[in-house]
Amino acid sequence: MSIKTKRLLKKALSWSGLFFFGLAAYMLYLQLSKYHLDDIKDALLSIPRKNLTYACVASFLGYVALSSYDYLALKYIGKKLAAWKWIFVGFIGFSVSNNAGHAVVSGGAIRYRLYTRWRFHGEDIVKMVTFSGFTYLVACFFLVIVGYLLTPDHAFGDGSVSKMTTTITMVCSVIGLGIYFWASLFYKKPFVIKGIAFEMPSFKMALAQVFIGGADILLASLVLYFSLIPFVDIPFDVFIGVFLIAQVLGVFSQVPGGLGVFEGLFMFIIPGEHNQAMLFGALIAYRIIYYLLPLVFSAIMLIVYELAPKQVKKLRAKFPKKSVKAK
Repeated sequence: MSIKTKRLLKKALSWSGLFFFGLAAYMLYLQLSKYHLDDIKDALLSIPRKNLTYACVASFLGYVALSSYDYLALKYIGKKLAAWKWIFVGFIGFSVSNNAGHAVVSGGAIRYRLYTRWRFHGEDIVKMVTFSGFTYLVACFFLVIVGYLLTPDHAFGDGSVSKMTTTITMVCSVIGLGIYFWASLFYKKPFVIKGIAFEMPSFKMALAQVFIGGADILLASLVLYFSLIPFVDIPFDVFIGVFLIAQVLGVFSQVPGGLGVFEGLFMFIIPGEHNQAMLFGALIAYRIIYYLLPLVFSAIMLIVYELAPKQVKKLRAKFPKKSVKAK
């Protein structure tokens, strides 16, 4: 491959980050355009202001937890970076991948564009993205197990195919988590994939992956819980089981944001009889607070970051510093 081709490829990868940002915005527009504006307004106004505030705080903390994926990935490759940088990249990367789907590709493109500006090699970025993917995977393994234990038995339909499928998913999660922990303790040889060597993380780091991934999804659940409890009387331990099963299966469906899959599963599994309009209103509020608002903030942050250096250069060109002659 020629040097010119390599440069073009790097530029294409870099600009693909902005493409996926636009794709995420479009996918979210498609999601929300299915609802009438008055319905969205009524759904938000029906939730007490205090609960909306709590939901927004939980969403913010959830994205801080998501940004910690990048912090842990930096430790994995043995690199250091200013806190604002990995929080900045993590926040934007996950706000895009949460809406666009296919997190490794969409979030990875954003990370490539930003990390290369801070002198990170492509190999390091690939390792970070791969490691973050495994962080979410092992967290899902753990949460599927917890969700299965907490979700009411009748939710799966006794003897039904759905119960068998969920049970198989839970068993596979136990096996997957067990293998990952075993490998972190005893497997020391690197995995070499297309010339890139991946070391197994230590057991301590594997536990940190489960903790950070679990914290991320727990905080995401609180966004919906605070929006839901004004209308549905449900204990948190029951709610979290329903949320985990619906969330994880929604992610595995590869539908952007789990749209339709998450809502359908959640409304089917949640125990008891409830006002469906109010229940769906809470789900709309969850979409707006956890998906729309972070994407809007990310757009503002990315635009400022992209344009600020250009404006500084223009100002410097317009008002050059006068040279001072030495006496």
